[in-house]
Amino acid sequence: MEKYREASFKDTSPHVFAIGGVAFREMVNEGRNKSILVSGESGSGKTETTKMLMRYLAYLGGHAAAEGRTVEKQVLESNPVLEAFGNAKTVKNNNSSRFGKFVEIQFDDLGQISGAAIRTYLLERSRVCQISDPERNYHCFYLLCAAPPQDIERYKLGDPKSFRYLNQSSCYELDGVNDAQEYLATRRAMNVVGISENEQDAIFRVVAAILHLGNIEFSKGEEADSSFLKDEQSAFHLQMTSELLMCDPLAIEDALCKRMMVTPEEVIKRSLDPHGAAISRDGLAKTIYSRLFDWLVDKINVSIGQDPHSRRLIGVLDIYGFESFKTNSFEQFCINYTNEKLQQHFNQHVFKMEQDDYQKEEIDWSYVEFVDNQDVVDLIEKKPGGIIALLDEACMLPKSTPETFSEKLYQTFKDHKRFVKPKLTRSDFTIAHYAGDVQYQSDQFLDKNKDYVVPEHQDLLSASKCSFVSGLFPPLSREGSKSSKFSSIGARFKLQLMQLMEILNSTEPHYIRCVKPNNVLQPAVFENANVLHQLRSGGVLEAIRVKCAGYPTNRTFIEFLNRFTILAPEILKGEYEENVACKWILEKVGLTGYQVGQTKVFLRAGQMAELDVHRTRVLGESARIIQRQVKTHLTRKDFILMRRASVRIQTSWRGKLARKIYRDMKREAAAMKIQKNLRRQLATRAYTNTKSSAITLQTGFRTLAARHEFRYKLKTRAVTVIQAYWRCHIAVSEFKKLKRASLVYQSRLRGRIAKRRLEQPKMTDREEEEEEEDKGHEEKSELSNNAEDSVDKAVVVLHSDQSEIAEKATEASPTVSEIMIPVRDTEIESLTVEVEMLRALLQVEKQRADISERKYVEVQELSEGRRKKLEETERRVYHLQDSLNRLLYSMSDQFSQLKSILRSPSMSNSTFTSSPVVRDDLADSSENSEASSSDSDFTFPAPSPTSDSFSAFNPNQLQVIVQDLSTSETKGSESYESDREGGFEDYF
Repeated sequence: MEKYREASFKDTSPHVFAIGGVAFREMVNEGRNKSILVSGESGSGKTETTKMLMRYLAYLGGHAAAEGRTVEKQVLESNPVLEAFGNAKTVKNNNSSRFGKFVEIQFDDLGQISGAAIRTYLLERSRVCQISDPERNYHCFYLLCAAPPQDIERYKLGDPKSFRYLNQSSCYELDGVNDAQEYLATRRAMNVVGISENEQDAIFRVVAAILHLGNIEFSKGEEADSSFLKDEQSAFHLQMTSELLMCDPLAIEDALCKRMMVTPEEVIKRSLDPHGAAISRDGLAKTIYSRLFDWLVDKINVSIGQDPHSRRLIGVLDIYGFESFKTNSFEQFCINYTNEKLQQHFNQHVFKMEQDDYQKEEIDWSYVEFVDNQDVVDLIEKKPGGIIALLDEACMLPKSTPETFSEKLYQTFKDHKRFVKPKLTRSDFTIAHYAGDVQYQSDQFLDKNKDYVVPEHQDLLSASKCSFVSGLFPPLSREGSKSSKFSSIGARFKLQLMQLMEILNSTEPHYIRCVKPNNVLQPAVFENANVLHQLRSGGVLEAIRVKCAGYPTNRTFIEFLNRFTILAPEILKGEYEENVACKWILEKVGLTGYQVGQTKVFLRAGQMAELDVHRTRVLGESARIIQRQVKTHLTRKDFILMRRASVRIQTSWRGKLARKIYRDMKREAAAMKIQKNLRRQLATRAYTNTKSSAITLQTGFRTLAARHEFRYKLKTRAVTVIQAYWRCHIAVSEFKKLKRASLVYQSRLRGRIAKRRLEQPKMTDREEEEEEEDKGHEEKSELSNNAEDSVDKAVVVLHSDQSEIAEKATEASPTVSEIMIPVRDTEIESLTVEVEMLRALLQVEKQRADISERKYVEVQELSEGRRKKLEETERRVYHLQDSLNRLLYSMSDQFSQLKSILRSPSMSNSTFTSSPVVRDDLADSSENSEASSSDSDFTFPAPSPTSDSFSAFNPNQLQVIVQDLSTSETKGSESYESDREGGFEDYF
């Protein structure tokens, strides 16, 4: 296709793409609408030629890199859809179009496709119900029978041989065509043109319903002229038809077997015989399929869309070719009538209009004779005496028959040279067409010409529950249903052809004549007689003769000058007549044989192409001159810009280099200053760190010494308190023992005295008194000695703090002795005095115990407060030690970083070594080993090195080991009291 894109028609071999390219370029350059008419006999390749032509136009006017459903894709994919529902196999063609098609492709001002419209003409409805061997019905029926199994099961289909509308011929498959694949391709094409999945299912459901409808058969009923379903098979197909169309099966049966007759008095319902019911059945099938095909065309047009602002279009006409079969009915008559109209258009454009134009322009020209088919066209369409008019008249008469219609034709056209009455027939007639004589059988002309829908069928399908089916048969308006105006297919088709001719006359036509090489449908086989007959009957030979003898190309003076003034630009400098200017241009180019008329210039074949060559050469030379000047200007402009840019670049680079040198010098000075300040800062920091480390160590050592001293004092005080309480406890225990012993002794002594008195009643009083006196003196002395010993022991045990109590105790003992000494009169008095003395001693001991207990509580409270202060002191020391360790670790990290930054060859040789420093602060000079401490050793990192040895500093080597030694005991209890009161608290 790229080969023909910009090539001229003269430089390329004859091809469909060449015709399409010429039409497209003329439409874009000159703004004139074009039409391409593809004509020829049936089977000559018109459909394939049309598809190639549309594909090439889509290539020329398509959108680059377009995705999705573009207009050109929809136009191309509409062909498979319309072929599936409008094409069928005939005797002469495996893919014959059974309808006419005119595609208007609309373009915008840029030459891109902006819209399209498809118009169809006269679908062959009778093929749905009746085909002859070896033809086939429409492709869609066979495609549906070859659908996937799920679709076949859904529609209850099977082998095409089982359906009456398909088994009338022995041909079910086409060579080289896979119906299953074509079915899927048709579904994909429907998706492209905008038919949804639900609509596709509805379409094929209607197609399946038509197949089932054709298998419904009828038998004669009991009543006269009545019918009913023949068997269960017919009932099954009726049920399937009702399910697919979503209608009531009884309503379908009534619509097929009965008719409603409306009279002024009443509505009569009459039954049909089996033949009438079959005709009703076939009429319903043809009506449904015709409405379905019209819906498809309308849906495609709506989906593609038309551009209301488009001013350029190219129309492509693909219509059935001339047909002449063994049996030719109303369809062949309409088809051949169409071809006569197209041939007339060809004759008018090529022969009549051109030669009339020659005469009007008064050029030297000899008239060319050609075969004119105007008489055949008049025979068919003329009013009131044409065949179509007579056919409509016969259809309106209720008692008309094919014989009466044929007899009317015989009488009307008995003298017409194009109309012939065959022998031995009563209903046939022959028309001498431009392509040959065709004998028509008018048996079904009347029925096929009637364009109406049976009211029962209309009501049945408009009441369907399927929206798609009811949409195919919209309810008729009341005025339309009551209208009695007759409408025929022939008249409607004639009107469509008139509209088509108006469109073709408004465009500039291009003709593609397809020639069928043979009748056996084989490639590379040419039947010379058949080819020559097609060329002659199609007017191709006359057209070639006229083109060779005449002037195929003509342009008005204005168009010619606008296009070719460039060949003689000096014309623009003066004021010349248009015809003179045109002759000047033609003479300058050197052409001969042309003609200049009153308003146009007529050129021989090939002269327009020669002028275009000269124009292209001049434009090329002018373009080269313009290009040379423009390139010179652009090159000089680029050179000036480059020179300015180079100067600016040099200036910028020199400035940048000077700034870089200055920046380097500035950085060098700044680096020296930074090094100086950094070294000073490092030295200062090292000194500061060393100083802070020394102060921290001193603080730690002093804290350690104070803690040792505080521990010693605390332990000494605790020991003193414990000794005081222990001695007090011993004294009290011994006193209690002495008291108990004295009581026991007194009791035993009194017992012995009483016993002795009882045993010696006879002794004299003197002896008794002397003995008692001696014994009393011994007992008193013994008792006093024991009391003195006990008091002395209590005094020795008591602490110096209880000296006053001890003195009172010693003072009490003489009192006891003094009290006990005078008691000599009686032993009772002595015992009483002794008891009193013991009571006094007991009271003294109780007072001493209370005083000791109170002092013990005070000492315990004082000890608890000092213990808390000690714990707080230890916690602070631990925090201080942790802070010191973190400080030294961070200093070591900073030293290592600075070492890597400021390492220099002069510093690499210096080394720094450190050994652990061990300080023994205080020696343990105390005799009490329990006063020493073994759990207070601390290890501190060494202070930071100086800046001189900074580069060789190793933080892991610098450690200070501080060993906590126990402190010596304090010098005495007096100094202890003073230290306890002020020394340790003042330190904290």
